[in-house]
Amino acid sequence: MKDNMIKKAYISGGCFWGMEELFRTQPGIIDTEVGYLGGQNENPTYEYHPGHAEGLELTYNIEQTSFEKILDYFFRIHNPTTLNQQGNDRGLSYRSAIFYQDEDEKQTAEHFIKTVNKSGKWNDLVVTTLEPFTIFWPAENYYQDYLQKNPGGYTCHFERFETFT
Repeated sequence: MKDNMIKKAYISGGCFWGMEELFRTQPGIIDTEVGYLGGQNENPTYEYHPGHAEGLELTYNIEQTSFEKILDYFFRIHNPTTLNQQGNDRGLSYRSAIFYQDEDEKQTAEHFIKTVNKSGKWNDLVVTTLEPFTIFWPAENYYQDYLQKNPGGYTCHFERFETFT
C-alpha cells in the first residue's frame, strides 16, 4: 500500500475506548489508537490531562474510506448534542470535537455538522467543536484496545442511526 493512500484523522466523542472499539471494524480503518488531544500539558496521562479530550487517532486508507465517511460514523456512535458529556462521563475530557489538520478537513467538518443538524435525527443541535490539530499524545498501553482486553468494560457508544449521507 502506498504511503500517499494513508491518512490520519483525529476526533473525540467521550470515553476513548468505546469509540475505538466501534471504529476498529469500519471499512478502510487500518489502525486505531487512543490518546489525548487539545490540552494544556505535554505528556498527559489519564490521571493528569488538563484541557485534553480523550480522543482517537484513526489511520485509514483513502481508497477504502474518506474523512466524510469517518465523520458520518462518528456522528452516529456518540451524542454530539451534549456539551462535555457522553453517558455518565462528564467534563471537558469527554467533549465532542473534530481536530482538523487543514482547511479542507475544517470545511468538510463544518459542512457535515450542517448536514447532521438538518437531518433532524438528533433532538438538539450539534455542539461538536472544531479545533486545530496540534499534537496527539498516545494514552498509556493499558488503555489501548481496552475493550478487547476487557470485553465487559463500560461504554456508552453504539450505532444509533443509519448513515447521514
